[in-house]
Amino acid sequence: MLVAAAVCPHPPILVPEMAGEAAPELDGLRAACDRAVGGLADAEADALIVVGGAPETRAYGPDAYASLRPYGLGWTSPADPAEGAEALPLSLTIGRWLLERRGTAAGARYQAVAFDAGPEECLALGRELAKEAGDVALLVMGDGSACRSEKAPGYLDVRAHPYDEGVARALADADTAALAALDPGVSRDVRAAGRAAWQVLAGAAGGTPGLTGELLADEAPYGVGYFAARWFRPGL
Repeated sequence: MLVAAAVCPHPPILVPEMAGEAAPELDGLRAACDRAVGGLADAEADALIVVGGAPETRAYGPDAYASLRPYGLGWTSPADPAEGAEALPLSLTIGRWLLERRGTAAGARYQAVAFDAGPEECLALGRELAKEAGDVALLVMGDGSACRSEKAPGYLDVRAHPYDEGVARALADADTAALAALDPGVSRDVRAAGRAAWQVLAGAAGGTPGLTGELLADEAPYGVGYFAARWFRPGL
């Protein structure tokens, strides 16, 4: 059963060394992510699973490694990957980086979900993940729309801001129905990379009574929606 979840974005510039002189612009977002991830450790779950979007849905084995070398930074974790080990996709790489900041990466598992996976597929995957241990915690990695301004990666789409507002409300309220109802077509149009991962969260949380949500960050500094949130059961 899901007992706790953290939701964070996964832009490479979340890593200060990647952002360079612009790093202070995301200090507040990083702090919010640290707080969200810290709540996972407090939950003392039996399993911690990092979920994020990727080209295909699949689980990664314990030898998988995270690396930002494709993005120009010489950071790899572990520093000396095993021979034949696979690289994690960007969303899961940033997830591992966040866990290492809190010293909680040991034992975490990594699950990718295809960006174009249908809602029912995502919800079913979430339900399966929630059954994989007695108490499960999820770190869910996903960006909001990338069309919030004319300088955004996807240019301006007037649907982007209302879309992100709906996601922010759903994360704040732990509203699984609202996340499950996100339209894949609109999500694709506004380039919301987190849609599938958020719907995995909705599926995982569907059987957990009494979940409370807290929205910790809702920003769009570069025309891309970035959210940090945590879901938890009060008293646990």
